[in-house]
Amino acid sequence: MIAVVGSFNMDLFIEVSRFPVPGEAIHGKNFRRASGGKGANQAYAIARMGRKSAIIGAVGQDLFGDEMLANLRAAGVDISGVVRRGDVASGTAMIVLDAAGQNQIVVANGANNTLTADEVKRHAALFKQSKAVITQLETTLEATAAALRAARQGGAIAVLNPAPFIPVCDELLCLCDWIIPNEGEATKLSGIKVGSIESAAKAARAIKERSQCPNVIVTLGANGVWIDAGSSTGHIPGFCVQALDTVGAGDTFIGAFAVQLAEGADARESARFGCAAAAISVTRRGAQASMPTRAEVERFLRTAR
Repeated sequence: MIAVVGSFNMDLFIEVSRFPVPGEAIHGKNFRRASGGKGANQAYAIARMGRKSAIIGAVGQDLFGDEMLANLRAAGVDISGVVRRGDVASGTAMIVLDAAGQNQIVVANGANNTLTADEVKRHAALFKQSKAVITQLETTLEATAAALRAARQGGAIAVLNPAPFIPVCDELLCLCDWIIPNEGEATKLSGIKVGSIESAAKAARAIKERSQCPNVIVTLGANGVWIDAGSSTGHIPGFCVQALDTVGAGDTFIGAFAVQLAEGADARESARFGCAAAAISVTRRGAQASMPTRAEVERFLRTAR
């Protein structure tokens, strides 16, 4: 079992030729919606890897909440830890995409902002059954801290994906066994601008010194990841693929990486597996819809160079 404490967002997309200026209405096309939220994405990715997963979070008593939960249930995710709110809407992200591939995003966190530490603590039995517990920063900090503490108390691997970035105290970072930021998040956590493998290595060391966390991975998009984990320290290159849509790639990496780690693989092997899963995901559209199965990742690795 791998437990995820995190967010749900229904992503609403519309494509435009260009972004409107303030006060202007323009025509768009290809409206679509897709279940998302970093917590839900990571729980979904774990299930796609054939590992039992469970999520703790909050959604509204609305159609979006119904749809997001049904999507996870269909993938095999345990959703019994999800709270339904009658007085607040489910998290929603409105995403406008222009012809150049740029986007403008407005997020209403909704029910995600209501998850409490007490609601997390109620699931002590789940944490004790879990090999790993994954958290992000898209719910309340109180809930995130409670989850990390519960992971430690239950003997699970405590993972923090510090996204989307908000300032966090060192006390929270000290609760982690793994911290996994992307380039931008690593820059903010370390104070070192990350734009290369060398700067990622420096940022990872700085994050370790600040947090006393023994293991840090900085994800670098198409360039793979930099891992700082004792004897496993080094660069894991990405795989050369034709990217179509990068939404959800980071969540795919984290889910696949955590599965391998929980099953006893070493850090470098786990990171390479995660990079392969992410590489497959970017060749498809959507977040959860793009996530590969374990068999697909294993087949990809057999043929990858």
